[in-house]
Amino acid sequence: MPVATGPLRIAKVVRVRGVVQGVGFRPHVYRLAQAHALDGWVLNGDSGVEIRVAGSPEAIDAFVQALTEQAPPAAAIVAVDVGSCDVDAVGAGFEIRTSTSGHQPTTRMSPDLAVCDACLRELVEPLDRRHRYPYINCTNCGPRYSIIRALPYDRPQTTMADWHLCEACATEYHDPADRRFHAQPVACAACGPMYRLFIDGEESIRGDEAIGEAARLLRGGFIVAIKGIGGYHLGCDADNANAVAEVRERKYRKDQAFAVMVRNMDVADDTVWLDRESRELISSVARPIVLAPARVTLAGVAPDNRDLGVMLPYTPLHHLLFASGAPSRLVMTSGNRSSEPIAYRDDEARTRLTGLADAFLIGERPIARRVDDSVVRVGVCGPVVLRRSRGLAPAAVATLPVKTPLLAVGGDLKNAVTLAVDGQAYVSQHIGDLSHVESRRAFEETIRDLLEMYAIAPSDLIVAHDQHPEYASTFHAAGITAERTIAVQHHRAHVASVLAERGAFDRRVVGVAFDGTGYGDDGSIWGGELFVGSVAGGFARVARLRPAFLAGGDAAAKHPVQAAAGFLAQLDNLPDLSSAPFAFPARYRDACVLVQRRVRVFPTTSAGRLFDTVAALLGFTRPVTFEGQAAMWLEHLARGADWDAMELPCSFVDAELDWRGTLAAIVDARMREVPPERIARAFHRALARGLRDAIVAIARSAGVDTVALSGGVMQNQLLLEELRDALPPAALQLWTNRAVPPNDGGISLGQAAIAAFAR
Repeated sequence: MPVATGPLRIAKVVRVRGVVQGVGFRPHVYRLAQAHALDGWVLNGDSGVEIRVAGSPEAIDAFVQALTEQAPPAAAIVAVDVGSCDVDAVGAGFEIRTSTSGHQPTTRMSPDLAVCDACLRELVEPLDRRHRYPYINCTNCGPRYSIIRALPYDRPQTTMADWHLCEACATEYHDPADRRFHAQPVACAACGPMYRLFIDGEESIRGDEAIGEAARLLRGGFIVAIKGIGGYHLGCDADNANAVAEVRERKYRKDQAFAVMVRNMDVADDTVWLDRESRELISSVARPIVLAPARVTLAGVAPDNRDLGVMLPYTPLHHLLFASGAPSRLVMTSGNRSSEPIAYRDDEARTRLTGLADAFLIGERPIARRVDDSVVRVGVCGPVVLRRSRGLAPAAVATLPVKTPLLAVGGDLKNAVTLAVDGQAYVSQHIGDLSHVESRRAFEETIRDLLEMYAIAPSDLIVAHDQHPEYASTFHAAGITAERTIAVQHHRAHVASVLAERGAFDRRVVGVAFDGTGYGDDGSIWGGELFVGSVAGGFARVARLRPAFLAGGDAAAKHPVQAAAGFLAQLDNLPDLSSAPFAFPARYRDACVLVQRRVRVFPTTSAGRLFDTVAALLGFTRPVTFEGQAAMWLEHLARGADWDAMELPCSFVDAELDWRGTLAAIVDARMREVPPERIARAFHRALARGLRDAIVAIARSAGVDTVALSGGVMQNQLLLEELRDALPPAALQLWTNRAVPPNDGGISLGQAAIAAFAR
């Protein structure tokens, strides 16, 4: 007779890849194993989470299904691989084991997470032992990327390593039923870091009193440097015009808008107009700055701008400041001088921000790397990321068909880099403008940090960089002793970034890249380009904006009237532009001389400089103080006009988008005293319709049905609205960036995608 063996028992090895470290995934696995009566263990490995389970086949199947269906809120599972293993090798019971490392890490790092509702309830509960503790966190919230020093993600590998758990915290940490089971940054007032307030360079108060005093200073109109998750903010009362003006004066930030942190959603609704999508963005776990139309006037916060950038509190400290009486709307701008990277080390902050801040609220937990706030908005084609950083970086945004590690170093403006490991493309946090020494140091630091995190030797890399021979990023790429170095043309990288996000590498598209400047194949300054092709097959330039001369090269980007000289030189019978209503300054006349003599002039197809020219004709004749200012001014001017029947010409002839008739009609309209806002609106419509004609003709000729739009100009929502409305209904799919910015913050992804297919 056969011997009875009892219920069938099998064993499986389960490997889970994605954002599964630092998000409470191992406690999740532990609880599921207990619920399904499974034996085994779980640990963090180099590629994600590794699990061994033994039990009945039905229980294991239910366990694997629940892994994804009931995953922690902050987890992002990419793949679950299941295989067989020896049942005798799996002992009784289930445990969380010490993490292993021995191979090159490939696991995805979690971005920093906003404080969760459960922790907030404890924060305000007087009887809770973490009442008003500014570093409260659990497995569902708190710092991740900003405190990780190495992978896999465990407390000894974070900036919390020196803070030893007290008995109460240790009990929670080891209790599978507790929300803080294996929460790596867990701490309390008895064993963890605190905040200190410094005034006049001396420590004034420590602990909760420091937070209360900082709130009082903010209420009194003072400027406070506040240490957050990824760096320092300069905070002041957003409703206090004098305080806001003082921040501008001290930061040398003349016009660029400040972000505003509001106490709660009710204050957000009182401050800006939020539709459903905007509300979802502002309250998401990333807690980004969301651009939305202003409902109130905050003097000096966003000059010449109809929108405000608003965010909700995302750290316990922020909530405590508001609870302690801080103004309900705070300017929270990056802790830096204009164009420098955000300060994140305490000694660096106290040096660089002295003279900017009246006081320093300094947290004792170190920050492993600077991470600025992310900026997003709801766009014509859905949410648009304008600056990808805290809460979003360094999540993988694409899977590239390449096994060799690949580093793409981006451009020199709005720099961010991309590292592809095992095909997973991780885009770094926003770095900034590499023309500044501190930003270049941050750029080098970020690259070194990513390579060390994933244990990659430079000699094992493929390195992609911009084609511009004089970019700082190009020089850096040349200095890397890599396996291979690949130059990628700027505007092709823009288009490729749109396709890489979707994994559409073989999709043939009409690619439109409109921006301020990029080095072209012919050595001229491109910026208004149309391509046909794919990432896998390459992009052929098939059309362009009509070229103009750029007087003085890069300097023209800072002076709209200087840019205008090269465009307006192609028009006949111009009036005296130094007189009303134009009132161009002497710089325009000097630039015209350069154009006439062909001295220090460069051919350009830049759409950005065309926008500058129109802005100058409509009244923006001063220098810009930040990139894209004149174009933003022009868009917001146009939004002040009602739709009307005013038309301006813009033709597509002989593979060129011709703006001459457009500019001539604008000059005529100004002479006839047509309101500038009407002209601005008509310009956007004219350019959109001219671009529509170009896209339709090229798509028909090439036999494609998709348009990919990218480049800084494609941040202009009015232009996109007009283009969407002008295109034939359902004839063409309109694709724009969604995971990375359309501006130069996204081109490293495009560089990486093109390099992945380079032969």
